[in-house]
Amino acid sequence: MRKTDPYAALRYREFNIFLLVRFALVFAWTMQFVVIEWEVYSLTKDPLSLGIIGLMEVIPAVSLALFAGHVVDQKEKKGLLVKCIVGFSIISLGLFLLTWPMVVSGWSSNIILYSVYFLVFLGGIVRAFLGPTIFSLFALIVPKKVYPNAATWSTSIWQMAAVVGPAVAGFSIHWIGVHWSMCLIFGFTIFALITLTKISTKPIMNPKIGEPVMQSLKEGLKFVFGTKIILGALTLDMIAVLFGGAVALLPIYAQDILKVGPEGFGILRAAPAVGALLMMFTSAYFPLNKNAGMKLLAAVFGFGLCIIVFGLSTWFWLSVIALFFSGLTDGISMIIRQTILQLRTPDHMRGRVASVNSMFVGSSNELGAFESGLTAKLMGTVTAVVFGGAMTLFTVVLTGVISPKFRKLDLQKDLETYENEN
Repeated sequence: MRKTDPYAALRYREFNIFLLVRFALVFAWTMQFVVIEWEVYSLTKDPLSLGIIGLMEVIPAVSLALFAGHVVDQKEKKGLLVKCIVGFSIISLGLFLLTWPMVVSGWSSNIILYSVYFLVFLGGIVRAFLGPTIFSLFALIVPKKVYPNAATWSTSIWQMAAVVGPAVAGFSIHWIGVHWSMCLIFGFTIFALITLTKISTKPIMNPKIGEPVMQSLKEGLKFVFGTKIILGALTLDMIAVLFGGAVALLPIYAQDILKVGPEGFGILRAAPAVGALLMMFTSAYFPLNKNAGMKLLAAVFGFGLCIIVFGLSTWFWLSVIALFFSGLTDGISMIIRQTILQLRTPDHMRGRVASVNSMFVGSSNELGAFESGLTAKLMGTVTAVVFGGAMTLFTVVLTGVISPKFRKLDLQKDLETYENEN
C-alpha cells in the first residue's frame, strides 16, 4: 500500500488559495458573531438576547437552505462565492457603523439592538448560499484521489478559524473595543474577496441544468435520507452541536460566573482553538479513515463530557482545559464528517447535500445558541450547560446501540479507491 502523504492536497496551488479564503471567511464570520454577542449582552444583560442572535441567523439560513443548494448546483461556483462575500462585506460594514458612537449618537439601545438583529438576519440569507458554494467549489479544485487528505486540511482550517476567530474577538474587544473589532472583521472579508480572484472559473458539473426546482430538491433530499451513513453522521453532529452549544454562554461565564472580564473571555475562547490546532497537525499525519464510525462516536461522547465539566467548573483553568479538549474532540468529529460527505456525495449533488448539511449541522450552531440562551433563562446557566452535555452523551449512546452499521463504518476502502484512480 502507498505511503500516506500528509501534504498531498497542499501540493495543488489553488487548494492553498482556497484554504486562505475559507480561513478568512470563517474567521471573520465567527469573530463577528462573538463581537455581536458581547455587545448585545452588554446592552441587555439578558441571556435570552444571546439566543435571539442565533435565532435571527438560523431562520433565513434554514428557510432558504434547500433552494440555495439547488441554485449552487445550477450555477458557476466561483461567481456565486464572490456574490456571497460581497454580501458578507456589506453586512460587516453595517455592523461597523452601528458600533460607531459618532453614527449612533442619540439612538436608543432598542433601536441599536433591533438594527443588529436585522443585519444578523441578512447574514443568515448570505450563509444559506455560502456553505453549499464553498463545499461544491472544494470538489472542483483537487482530484478525487486526494479528497480525504483535502477534507482533513479543509475541515481543520474551518475548525481552527471557527475557534480562533472568537478567541481573537475576545482579546480585540479588550484591546481595541467593539467598534474597531468590527473594522478588523470587515478587512478580513475584503482580503477573502481579493484572494478569491486567484482561483479560476470552474465548469458546472450538473448534467441537469434547468431542472425544475421542486424536482431538484426532492432528488437531493431523497439522496441524503436514503444514504444512511451520511444521515447518521449529520444527525449525530447536529444533536451534539445543538445541545452542546455552551460557548454561546461564554459572555455570562466570563462576566458573571468566573469573573475574568474580556481578557479571560479571550482565553476561554482561545482554548478550543489550541485543541483544534493540535488536531489539525495530528490528523494530517495520522488519518482518521480507519474505524471512522467508532472514532466519530468516541469524539462526540468526549465532547459531551467536556461540556459537562466546563458547565460545573468554577475554577478558571479547569474551564480552560475542558474547552481545550472540547475543541480537540470537535475537530475529530468535523474531519470525519466532512470526509464522509466528500467521499460519498456525487459531484452534481454537492450543493444540495451541503445545503442539507447546513440545515442539520451548520444552523444547529445558532439553534444551539438559542437553546442555550433559552434554557439558561429557564434553568439557570450552569444547569443549562450540564443538561446540554448530558443530552449529547445520551445521543451518542443511542446512536451506537441502534446503528451497528454506523459503528462499523470504515472509510479506508474509499481512501484506497481514490488513491488508486488514474
